Amino acid sequence: MAKAEGLDLVAVGRSCVDLYGEQTGGRLEDMQSFAKYIGGSPTNTAVGLARLGLRSGLLTRVGEDHFGRFIREQLVREGVDTRGVHGDAQRLTALVFLGIRDPDTFPLVFYRENCADMALSEADIDADYIHSAKAVLINGTHLSQPGVYAASLKACELARAGGGKVVFDIDYRPVLWGLAGKDAGENRFVADPAVTARLQQVLPLCDLVVGTEEEIHILGGSTDTIAALRAIRAATPAVLVCKRGAAGCSAFPGAIPDTLDSGVVGRGFPVEVFNVLGAGDAFMAGFLRGWLRDASLEDCCAWGNACGAIVVSRHGCSPAMPTWEELKAFLQTPERPLRLRDDAALEHLHWATTRARDYPSLTVLAMDHRSQFEAMCQQAGADPSRIAGFKSLALRAVDRVAQGDPGFGVLLDGRYGMRALEAAAAHPYWIGRPIEWPGSCPLDFESSPDVATELATWPANHVVKCLAFYHPDDPQDLRERQERQLLRLADAARKTRHELLVEIIASRNGEVAEDTASRAIRRLYDLGIRPDWWKLEPDDRAAAWRNIEQAIVDNDPHCRGVVLLGLSAPQDELIASFAASAQAPIVKGFAVGRTIFAGAAEQWLAGRIDDEAAIDDLARRFSVLVEAWRDAKQRAQAGTIRETA
Repeated sequence: MAKAEGLDLVAVGRSCVDLYGEQTGGRLEDMQSFAKYIGGSPTNTAVGLARLGLRSGLLTRVGEDHFGRFIREQLVREGVDTRGVHGDAQRLTALVFLGIRDPDTFPLVFYRENCADMALSEADIDADYIHSAKAVLINGTHLSQPGVYAASLKACELARAGGGKVVFDIDYRPVLWGLAGKDAGENRFVADPAVTARLQQVLPLCDLVVGTEEEIHILGGSTDTIAALRAIRAATPAVLVCKRGAAGCSAFPGAIPDTLDSGVVGRGFPVEVFNVLGAGDAFMAGFLRGWLRDASLEDCCAWGNACGAIVVSRHGCSPAMPTWEELKAFLQTPERPLRLRDDAALEHLHWATTRARDYPSLTVLAMDHRSQFEAMCQQAGADPSRIAGFKSLALRAVDRVAQGDPGFGVLLDGRYGMRALEAAAAHPYWIGRPIEWPGSCPLDFESSPDVATELATWPANHVVKCLAFYHPDDPQDLRERQERQLLRLADAARKTRHELLVEIIASRNGEVAEDTASRAIRRLYDLGIRPDWWKLEPDDRAAAWRNIEQAIVDNDPHCRGVVLLGLSAPQDELIASFAASAQAPIVKGFAVGRTIFAGAAEQWLAGRIDDEAAIDDLARRFSVLVEAWRDAKQRAQAGTIRETA
């Protein structure tokens, strides 16, 4: 394995797929659908650390299966180093089914029979990888079987030999030690002297030991917490941390006093408990964010407790982990709702700072048109079933130009573009998909009356695009009707975890002044609508773009940005408009359709050109706009574009 430089921590052990029941308040038997997340205690902590700004890596095994690929891909998206993630062709990736029944009941079923991560062996532990990190994290589950015990021990010994630290998350699940029935996955404590003896064997190697009171009991061999802590202290000089749920935590850098409150105490944060699963892994990430950067124990405890409080209020484990910016905002807000997920500002910050991939630029071929293609077919005497074929050619044209660059994208509809959408799944490009009924004003959706039901069927990487013919000076009844639809859509997109692009065309409904678009944007922000993207009409007035950028920055500095639409403008006219828009950093590129595809579509539908000629024409016209946009951006950054009013 190539040497990995400069990691803060390598987490060793469990890595699985969590299948979380999406219905709450009932039995796991009555769950009807499940959300898919990456999971496993060390994996969750590695994700939490990456989100908090540390350089974390994971050492585990996953199956050479769809779920194993999902884990790898998601870790990359999260910024976790994956060079220690080994593929296992003989075993499947582990699964866990989880439910949220009530504040005290969280059923779990572990599917871990002969799973990939439990086959981690000493041979998988690469010395260079361990030595690249300041610390390694091991967990109790990977001490339960001889092979993974030996692998964990080797990681600890290598870390110590290389001057690194060893962190031990007790992570006790009796069912994974064969001490509870398979339907008792949520059981956190069964006393067993053999487990205690096995866990204590690693204590001389540890610098930090973290566990709940029940986990302290199993490690210390006593249900008296102080007595258990003293037994642990007799075996290790490590800093000991006892997690105490809503009461916070107590840390002990030295001798164990007579009470938990006599240690270094970090008080908990009052929040409604929605889901305790994952809160401990979040605590570990927050605590390590301080401990690995030599913060005081008081700060380590505060950060750990805050991360735990945030995660205990949300659905899921790894996806609920806060970012560093989010954690700071939480700590700087003295008053917050008890039901923390009702904090709209914090939830938006969480969403906006955990999105995968940045887009310094985005150039998109928009092929989501439906009524326009139907009109072309009628004019050419072509069967509308041919539209799907042309849209698939368009994807091939984008790929020819993009050559795998993820800064390119496609806009495709589900009515005529479904085959192209399916093919796009094999590419790394941005994918947008329309939800509006073509040409509707007032806005209507081309889907179920419950738009969230429709979005729930879309892949997670499909960006929801919605065009609204919306002018801030529209009659009140029209404006409010459209706003209600946009509010419904924004809520649905967040709940189904899809990014949202709002396209505003104001020119159809009235005159467009320098502040028209910015007023429309501010109005939607005032309503609580925060799109990930805006798609706006071209404008050759720099003042208009200054207004637009200011409206976005004032309301959502985490907005991904603006892409320009084409409105069927002639190519030269559209390119000329780039000069003004390129001066605004918030404008990332364009999503243009008919300017590029109209000629080729008419010829191809009429049978006058073949597939290759159509692809050539599309790729050529798309390339011209891409190069023109890049040139405009470069000239804007160099200050060579003269600003117009």
